[in-house]
Amino acid sequence: MIKFQALTDDELVSLYAEGNNTAFDVLLSRYQSKLYSYIYYIVHDEEVANDLFQDTFLKVITRIQDNSYTGYGKFQAWITRIAHNLVMDYFREKEQANTISNDEAEYDLLNNARLAEHNTEDQMLISQSLKDAKAIMDLLPEPQSEVVRMRFYDNMSFKEIAEKLNISINTALGRMRYAVINMRNIAQERNIALYAE
Repeated sequence: MIKFQALTDDELVSLYAEGNNTAFDVLLSRYQSKLYSYIYYIVHDEEVANDLFQDTFLKVITRIQDNSYTGYGKFQAWITRIAHNLVMDYFREKEQANTISNDEAEYDLLNNARLAEHNTEDQMLISQSLKDAKAIMDLLPEPQSEVVRMRFYDNMSFKEIAEKLNISINTALGRMRYAVINMRNIAQERNIALYAE
C-alpha cells in the first residue's frame, strides 16, 4: 500500500499522470489553503478568489494530464505561477471591460476587412470546437456534464454551482476534474482535437 503523504510532490504528480486520483487529492490538500490565501490576498474578493482557485487547479489538472508539468522539484512554485497568471488575466480583463472603446480609434477596427476575414475563420473554428465539446460533454455522466454546463455555458461560479446542487465546492471541483479527464479520454478515442491553451 502506498503511503501518499510521505511522497514528494513530483512523485504524486507522476502517479496522478498515470491515473492515480488519490495522488492528486493529496496534492490538492497539501496546497489548497496556501494557494487560496495567496489568491485572496491579491484580489480581496472571496467569490473571485474561489473561482480563480478552482480555475488554477483545473489548469493544473489539464497540464499534468498533457504531460506538460515542467516544474520538477518546484511544484508549489509552478502552481503559484499558474495562479498568478490567472489573477493577472482577471485584472487585465476587468480593466479592458472598463476601457474598450472604438470612438477614438484612428481607423475602424470593427470594419477592417482583413480582421473580418480572420475573425470569420476564427469563428468557424470556435463554432466547430464548441460543437465537438458539446458532443463529448453529452457523453459524460450526468453529475459531471451538469457541472461543466453550469460552469461554461451558464457562466456560474463554483460557489454558485455548489449552492444550486447542494454540494460542497470541493465536490464541484472533483466533478469538474473527472469531467476534464473523461472529456480528454473521449476526445482521444474519437480523434477530436480539443483546444488547450
